[in-house]
Amino acid sequence: MTTLAPTHSLPTAEEVSIARESGRALSAFLQTRAETQQIEILDDKGASHPVRVPVSALRLLVDVLTEIGEGNAVSIIPIHAELTTQEAADMLNVSRPFLVQLLERGEIAFHKIGTHRRVRYQDVVAYKERIDAERSKALDALAEQAQALKMGYE
Repeated sequence: MTTLAPTHSLPTAEEVSIARESGRALSAFLQTRAETQQIEILDDKGASHPVRVPVSALRLLVDVLTEIGEGNAVSIIPIHAELTTQEAADMLNVSRPFLVQLLERGEIAFHKIGTHRRVRYQDVVAYKERIDAERSKALDALAEQAQALKMGYE
């Protein structure tokens, strides 16, 4: 599968409107027990071309349209994809040098291709989930402590 390169440009107002409308229309067909759905695509001459789509892909398309409908830019990355250190840093919203430190400390698995580090997408996601869970746990502990000390957070 080819990775779609993120454009980093936000959708236009017209694209947002179309995405909302088409996302709502397509989501009605997700309740099926069928494994595929058939949609029709009209070419520039108005001719109709039926396309069979797996329901799992249709769900993904609805998710993409929902994000675009909220004004967000979207990129698709296969789960097995390998990322450069810059791409991984962008996913985590950290600098590339900080990400390299995480890699060298063994907090995220990586391998080298020549002199270049590569990080698996799923390893970056696992790290992000782990660090988010730790942050949430720390916040819960702080909130509990603030309540115990009657600091006005009741």
